[in-house]
Parts: sequence; C-alpha cells; structure tokens
Amino acid sequence: MPDAARPDFSLPDRFSDWFASRNWVPRAHQLDLTETALAGDSALLIAPTGGGKTLAGFMASLIELSERPKSNSGRPALHTLYISPLKALATDVERNLNTPVAEMGLNIRIETRTGDTPQSKRQRQRSNPPDILLTTPEQLALFLASDHADEFFSDLKCVIIDEIHAIAASKRGDLLSLGLATLAEWAPACRFIGLSATVRDPAQLASWLPKRDSRSTALIRAEGGTSANIDILVSRERIPWSGHSGRFAVPEVYDAIKEAEMALVFVNTRSQAEMLFQELWRANEDALPIALHHGSLAREQRRKVEAAMAAGVLKGVVCTSTLDLGIDWGGVDLVIQMGAPKGAARLIQRIGRANHRMDEASRSLLVPTNRFEILECRAAEAAVEAGEIDGEPMRLGALDVLAQHIMGRACGVGFELDPLFNEIRRAAPYEGLDWETYERVVDLVATGGYALKTYDRFKRIVRGRDGVWRVRTARDAQQHRMNVGAIVEAQLMNVRLASFVGKVGQASGGEELKKVRGDQRTMRAGRKLGEIEEYFISTLTPGDTFLFAGEIFRFLGVSELDVLVTRAKTDKPAIPTYNGGKFPLTTFLADRVRHMIHDPDQWSGLPDQVREWFEVQREKSEIPPPDHLLVETFPRAGRHYLVTYPFEGRLAHQTLGMLLTRRLERAGAKPLGFVASEYAMAIWAMEDMGSIDMDGLFHPDMLGDDLEEWLDESPLMKRTFAQCAQISGVIARRLPGKEKTGRQVTFSTDLIYDVLRSHEPDHILLQAARQDAATGLLDIRRLSDMLARIRGKIDHRPLKKISPFAVPVMLEVGRERVNAEGVTDAILREAEMDIIQEAMGR
Repeated sequence: MPDAARPDFSLPDRFSDWFASRNWVPRAHQLDLTETALAGDSALLIAPTGGGKTLAGFMASLIELSERPKSNSGRPALHTLYISPLKALATDVERNLNTPVAEMGLNIRIETRTGDTPQSKRQRQRSNPPDILLTTPEQLALFLASDHADEFFSDLKCVIIDEIHAIAASKRGDLLSLGLATLAEWAPACRFIGLSATVRDPAQLASWLPKRDSRSTALIRAEGGTSANIDILVSRERIPWSGHSGRFAVPEVYDAIKEAEMALVFVNTRSQAEMLFQELWRANEDALPIALHHGSLAREQRRKVEAAMAAGVLKGVVCTSTLDLGIDWGGVDLVIQMGAPKGAARLIQRIGRANHRMDEASRSLLVPTNRFEILECRAAEAAVEAGEIDGEPMRLGALDVLAQHIMGRACGVGFELDPLFNEIRRAAPYEGLDWETYERVVDLVATGGYALKTYDRFKRIVRGRDGVWRVRTARDAQQHRMNVGAIVEAQLMNVRLASFVGKVGQASGGEELKKVRGDQRTMRAGRKLGEIEEYFISTLTPGDTFLFAGEIFRFLGVSELDVLVTRAKTDKPAIPTYNGGKFPLTTFLADRVRHMIHDPDQWSGLPDQVREWFEVQREKSEIPPPDHLLVETFPRAGRHYLVTYPFEGRLAHQTLGMLLTRRLERAGAKPLGFVASEYAMAIWAMEDMGSIDMDGLFHPDMLGDDLEEWLDESPLMKRTFAQCAQISGVIARRLPGKEKTGRQVTFSTDLIYDVLRSHEPDHILLQAARQDAATGLLDIRRLSDMLARIRGKIDHRPLKKISPFAVPVMLEVGRERVNAEGVTDAILREAEMDIIQEAMGR
C-alpha cells in the first residue's frame, strides 16, 4: 500500500469541511485506510503516536453510517465494534470520537461496554445496540456466549482492534483471535482494522487478523513523526546497588513535576505506585494536585482521576500500565518513567502520552532506581533514538483458552464439530491446530477427560440429536459467563472503610453490618476503596497499617470478602504486594545492555560512581565479551557462592537457578539456596563450587530430564496448572451465589493435579500447563537460546572475595528454597555497606 493518498480519492464534503474548519488536512495514511476500508478490505495501520490512528480507523465507519439506513432488516444493528486492551482507553476514545460526530451533526450513537458498565445498560445494548460499540476482549467473549449472538453480529461491518500489538502475543490475544474468527464466520462482509504505533514486525502482526477467504490484509504505514526527547536523571544522591523503590530520587522527580504543565509518572507495579505516591506527597510542600491511578482502585476513583486529567486540573499522576496505551491526555507535556522500562516498545508507548501530536517531540525523563538500571535506561534510550523496536514473536494458541472459547460457543448458539474446527483454524494462533488435539479439548469441556469423566461436575456440554453441542444446564452457562477471561489474578478482596456501631446484637435496621472474626463489636461496611490481593491481607494482623489508594489505613479484620479498615497515621505502613504487573526484561534490550557493559568506549557517558564500579570489576574479576558468560565462585561468611550474569531476565534466571541447584546437589556441593535478579543469578552452598566443570554444569541438556523431573516436583507447576484449570473452566472461582476463596481454589486444583498425574499424565490440561510454563513462567525458549549461545564460551573466575558485579544480586530479597533432604535454607542478612566495602576493596 503506498504511503501517499491516491489522487482519485477524497473524503465526502461534510468530512473534508470538518477538517478544514479545524485547519487540518487529512494525512495520507488516514485517506489510505479510509479508502481501503470503504472497499471492504481489512488493514493494519502503523502510525506514530499522535498520528490520528483512531480517527483513521473510524473514518470509513462514520462515512458509511452517515449515508446508510439503520440496517437492511429495519431493526437497530451494530455497525462497528471497537476493541481496546484497556477500559480507560475505550472511555477516552468514546469522548474523542463524539467530538467530530457532534461537530458534523452526524446521527450516530456511540457507547462503551466494559466491566464497569451497569448491567441494565448492557441488557439495553443487546436489544437496542448502538451504531458503534467500544469494548474489551473479555466483553466480546461474553457476547459470544449469549443467546442469539449470531443474529446480533450478523450486520456487523467493521471491527477495529486498537493497540493490537499489546494484545496479540498473549492469552488475551488468543481469546480475542478466536472471537474475531467467530465474527468473521457470522458476518462474512465484516472488515478487520488493526491499529498500532509500536511494531517490530508489521507483516507478522497483519497476519494475526482473521483470514478472509482469498483477500489479503493491507499494510499501511504512516510517514512522518519526530524523535522523542529522552533524558535520563543522573541523581545527585548516591545511586543504590539494588532495589527498585527510587526513594533517593523523589526530590528531583518532584521538581520535574513542578516544572511541567502535567506529568505522568509511570511505574512498573502497583506496589511501586502506592509507595511513590506516598513519597511524593511527603515532598509536596507546594500542595500540588498529584493523583494516583492503577487497576486495583475503585472504578469511581479511577474515573475521577481521568476526568481531572481531561480537565487539566492535575499537576501529576502516578500510574501503572492502566494509562500507557493510546490515551490522549492533551495537557500532558512530560512522561517520567520510574525504573527501567524493560522494553523499547513499552518506552515508546509511554513516552507517546506526552505532547500527543505526531510532529511534536514527546518529552520524557527516565529515572533509574539502581546501578544496573542506568545501563538499561541507556540501552532503551539508544534503541529509541535508532528507531529500533523490540517485540515478542507470535505464540501458539493456548489450549486452556481454546477450551474456554469452546465452552462459550456452547453457551451461545451452540456448535457442530466440523464447522467449529474450521472456524478456529481461521484464528492465527490456532491455524496449526490438529483434529486430535481439537477433539481432546472438546472432550475436556464435555467430560473433563478420561480421568475425570466419572465426576458429574466436569460434564458441562452435551451433543444433541441434531449434532449440535450446547451447554448442559443454565447454571453451567451462568458459571462460564461469570469466569470469562484469560487473566487469572490472585484472589482479590474489597477494601472498605468501616465504622464501629456497637456491640454484637445492638445494631438494628437495614444497615449492612459486619462482624470481624474474634471481635465482639459490629461495624458498618462503608465505601469501597478498591481491591487488594488476599495473599497480602493474610500477612497482616488486626492493628497493622498499610498504604492503599494513596492513604494509610489500619487493618481491622476480614468479613467474608471484605477487608475492613479505618484511616490511620504512621510513619511505617506496609506496602501491598501484587503478583501481577511485573514486566520481564526483553531479549532485545538485554542484548544491548550486554554490549554496553562489555564495551569500555561506552562507559564514558555513565555516572562516575558507575564507571568506577565497572573499572574495579575489570580489575578484580573480568568483564567478558558480550557472547560469553562470566561465572564467579568465591567464599564468604562460611558459605561458598557461584554468581553468573546472563542478563536474560528474572524468569529465565529463576529457571536456571532451579535447574543448576539440582545438578549441584548431585555433584555433592550441597546447595542451600539461590536468588535471581533481572541481570544475575547467585547460588550459595556448603561446599566449594570452584572445581566443578562449568561447561558440563551449564550444558543445554539440563532442559531435558532435569527440567522434566523438576517440573514434576515443583510447586510452580501446580500454580501453572491452577491457572490453566481456571481459564479452561474446569475449576471456577466465581460461582452463582458465591465465590471461592483462594485457598479453596488451590485445594481443588491441587487435588485434580494429583489425580491427573497419577491416572492420566498425558491429560490435555497437563499438556496445556506444560506449554504455559515453558513459554511463560519459566521462559524456556529464552533460557535455551542463552545456553546455546554460551556453549564453549564460559569464563570461570575463582575469586577470593565477592566481586563488585556480584553485590546487587547478593542484596536481593526473596530467595527460593532448594528442596534438598537434610539441607536448610540459608538467608543472607549482612549489611549492605559491609558487602560493598569488601567488593570494592575499601
């Protein structure tokens, strides 16, 4: 597709006049996409942030809707379905799209449908659909699992998938691709439009869109754009060796917010968001309006912050990925990234929230929170300046997601085996699905599989005499709809303000009263503040304080799924931990970091304290070539250590540590434990590991029998299986009329796991869990590539003392156990300065 618009195509007068009224000229890629879409063809548009992608995606739909009757059948019909990875983005697009619709006087109804949409509005949308519906992948899956869904979507003319790169290479992408394949079957005339700003392989992403007979998907690229203005904060304070809090830089970050018109301060986890927001308020001597936004906050609070941003009344917002995709906050002129972004594409995406205009440079400030993150930030900056983008390859479709989709189709209009198989293979992640695997997944949904088919509760769909598979009972359908989605989060509990109303038995009337375990007072459960993970609450005792929603609360107790709290004041509240939201270091960025470390010519731009760190490392140990692996062994405090620096990310390093400790146990080294960071991995043992053959220890064959044996024994495999069991619907957390606790779910999934391992080790759900573990939690592909790369290139340095590079990983918290008989877990508690002085020779 050419980058310039065809000379024979122009917009209708109403639309060209609207552009002229704003002193705008339609860009070439906007006209190209509009012409392609009006011809009924699918397309993927790649355009820089601020290039008008969203308007380009909707232009053909707006033109068609302005010129056509409501539907061929005379009844209301949905014309365009817009799918967003974020609820906030869908709301933002609705607001921005209504502007041209209103200004052109178009009779077009636009609505959103997300998890925040009231049930009454959802029911009304089914009977009286808008012209354009903005929704999420999960809501589409719910639609497909409803009665007469095929009729609802039969008049559909266009599906727009925004920020498509953020969805495709994930389980959410698998679920969405299956849903899109169904829509392509029900609405053969429908076109599919993908929108993205940051893509490494556009052709591969274009192939992810549904196949439409012999028609190919057009690839449209925008020209223009400008380089981002990226600065890295080199703090005046001492840069920590490890940790990710960034507390040392808070005064400088506060100064940057004060000088900006409006700043978005991105962090990588919700825990960091809570902590940083609190620290900024402590530094907020000027009473600047600074807000907090993350996915665990109550809907009302998130909407309030978004409205304040749109109105331009905030000075800064501390946020997670809930605000980093496509949202246009006009007043934002600075993006601050606390900690390394973990990927060039993610950095580009976040930077684009500032000065959301294609031809104006976005301004950003990267704030490394430790010494290795300085390198990571430098590598990300260089990648963005060079126009290089990282990205994950397309994935094989997950089998647990396929089971959920099959169940959803049975809950809706039902399906026949052959047509559904052909439909599923139209989805790119499943185009290689074989018939035997397909039948086994259908059997999983129908009976639970061979080992479970004697249990009635696993029978969820039945085949009728007409050959159509349908849901077995209305309760099964309801249960499926309550558990739709490919994201399994830890059990969440509602955080509610509480007030005491007297002793048990004194309260009366219609008030919602709660009794906390072990407390003889009744409480009134008040406003919901948000949700928090059950695991974190289990670590608290009544009277403890913790940060949440930017405030400090005292934990009173738990009543069912409510956490009752009151406001409190303290200098040392706990910070909630969340298992979700952590980003892995991308392979692309890790490679850049390795080359930067091993090239002394690039050290000149580093802070003095970091450059000195490198120089002492080279003097006391080694800085090997980028394609080699440095392994150091040394004694310390009555233990022996092995430290290595693959720079492959925490997941790959954790898997490497688990496998190496098994080998070291067999070698008689008596390993006690290990710790993994994004950059390094350290093992400590009772015996000296310096005489071990390192080439043999790191041989790629560890990914064979060692991996299989470890997986059979590992608690991690049980956790992975539990997630697959929930996504597939074999185990449901939410049930009609009640909800299971995290412990109940764990007990159920562990029981099923043990049964299947004993009686059907090749069960399709175990197969799904192994596939999931290899590609997700264990990062086997990345570890395998690393072991192949360093084969015969291991530089072993036996040292007398800890090296400078080893200091950060030795200071890491959160060590893994090694399940070796007769060995207890060793915990390092040495003071940081003692380790640093020993490593640096001072």
